[in-house]
Amino acid sequence: MWQHRIMSLRDQYLIVHGRKPVLEALNTGYEIELIHMSSRASGEAINAIEEIARERGVKVEHVSENRINALTRSGQHQGVAADVRAHRMQNLSNFLEQRTGRSYSTAVLVLDGIHNPANLGMILRSATAAGIDGVIVPDKGTASVGAVAIKASAGVAFKAPILRIDNALNAIAQLEEKRFEIVAVDSGGENVFAAEFSDRVALVFGNETVGISPEIDELCSRTVSLPLHNEVESLNVAMAASIISYEVTGR
Repeated sequence: MWQHRIMSLRDQYLIVHGRKPVLEALNTGYEIELIHMSSRASGEAINAIEEIARERGVKVEHVSENRINALTRSGQHQGVAADVRAHRMQNLSNFLEQRTGRSYSTAVLVLDGIHNPANLGMILRSATAAGIDGVIVPDKGTASVGAVAIKASAGVAFKAPILRIDNALNAIAQLEEKRFEIVAVDSGGENVFAAEFSDRVALVFGNETVGISPEIDELCSRTVSLPLHNEVESLNVAMAASIISYEVTGR
């Protein structure tokens, strides 16, 4: 597993930075649109990046140090960054425009305040494996798709159906407008294994400690829960999301 350093999202690209991560991205075969390299960068790793990029036909653009600072929002880039394509990442509004009409059964997850990036990464991995149509990762209040999240996803984040929006409240508003049933996943609800879901359903997962925020919870039509036995009070949110993703998709 290579150590990703990803600090920002731009269009459909994750920005990977650091000499070793960029080298590993090149060697792993991810689709790289462009490599940004400081005109001051030098050394064995830089030479290797340029050579492999040339062999793969990846464009290298020599830019100022300030430009890379701005792209990565970090001073730890070691003079190099790469735009790695995340094919299925898009804005929520674009996704919803593509899935109109009765023929589009759709199941999405809404992450409301998931702070642990490792949980985010594991959710992306399991939801993608289960065939969930989209995972809504708000820019505010939820961990970013960064180094820890990518590592926890084992690289699946690059092909995960990540849906971007500014915050969870706006996500719920857009989903309601498109006739999605909004269902909370929390304790004290209906047994998820006995529940039936509509053709268009959004499952909301809340913060690891406090759960779903009150303003989001008020907008949910009902709550479903995993049955727990032997005095176990709760499951990790990533584990719960994994189980429920498979249950909802029936896969």
